Amino acid sequence: MCCGMPFIERTFDKCADLQFPLVREWKQAHPGAKAVAYFPVYSPVELIHASGMLPVGLSGAGDRLDIQHADARFGSFICSIVKTTLELGLTGRLEPFDGFLFSSICDSARNLCFVMKRNFPGMYVDFLHLPHNPSSPAAAQFLAEEYRRVLAELERLSGSKVSDDALRRSITLYNRNRGLVRELYQLRTRDPQQAPTWELYRLIRAGNFMPVEEHTAMLEAALPEFRARGAKKRDSIRIVVEGSFCEQPPLALIRLIEEAGCYIVDDDFVIGQSWFESDVPTGGDPILALAASYMDRAVYSSVRHDFRKPRWDGLVEKVRRTQADAVLFLIAKFCEPAYFDYVPYKQEVERAGVPHLQLEFEEKSFTFDHLRTEVETFVESLVFD
Repeated sequence: MCCGMPFIERTFDKCADLQFPLVREWKQAHPGAKAVAYFPVYSPVELIHASGMLPVGLSGAGDRLDIQHADARFGSFICSIVKTTLELGLTGRLEPFDGFLFSSICDSARNLCFVMKRNFPGMYVDFLHLPHNPSSPAAAQFLAEEYRRVLAELERLSGSKVSDDALRRSITLYNRNRGLVRELYQLRTRDPQQAPTWELYRLIRAGNFMPVEEHTAMLEAALPEFRARGAKKRDSIRIVVEGSFCEQPPLALIRLIEEAGCYIVDDDFVIGQSWFESDVPTGGDPILALAASYMDRAVYSSVRHDFRKPRWDGLVEKVRRTQADAVLFLIAKFCEPAYFDYVPYKQEVERAGVPHLQLEFEEKSFTFDHLRTEVETFVESLVFD
């Protein structure tokens, strides 16, 4: 099946290029400007954008880079996204970047931050401390102060002072972008045959490498084209995919799941692009608005601990809202947060009577025959039950 939107395919091909041509082109068009990479899951990209720099979301190197050096810096039982990201740096491929921002994902990501800091002393490398207890009255203020600390570092890197108005303009731009992503996801939930996930994924992930203004224009162009399709419905089951919030599954695996008889009606791929459930307010203190939104408007995630709204309850609510028939737990090998959460997730979906299947992947995977068999068998068990 062809996407029918060649501009998406061309852009995604550039996103997959480990020489980062989109970043180089932007820097060439903006002499003296800088690019700052950030590690998934979430980063306050508005701070980077308001500083006049390009935020770039990195999710490893996929299957396009052999590991030759990174194994010497990490143990064996570490997810491949950590190793391939470090390998990008050790082989000189992160040269277009002037900074790298990490945050509270897992112990491996935390360690990667400081391994990068030691190995690349000329690069601005920082760790953003996100609060682990959003129910605390001090959490929002703590995060606002942490954002201000990071913003001061970004101002030093960019050489320019960031005003509140500049931050509000950046928040407005990203609100529009996230709003379009929500519209596309709602379209897929309602009519998944109109917007297959293997296509939608490429479109959304491209935003990690492009200026938000250009990506928003791409979303605005794609939305009516997806809506106008006359795709026929297939006899497929509706599933929610959970567990791929950080390391991203290979595109071929996403396509395989859909071809094996599934409509993916919701997922946690590229979760930072849809992090807020509603717009960040643009009035008042923009830093505090971003911090309060992280507390009260963020989606649930295995790397965000908010027991006011347990994430296993969030998964069951997502299944009900999307009218899904089943849950597919698609977990990266050695991903501790995903596997820790698999147990309570599994208990809760079983309590709700929701069928589920658990699969494991690596970003460097390139053969999926056994996974295809498992998915097809699972689909048949539901269709012919």
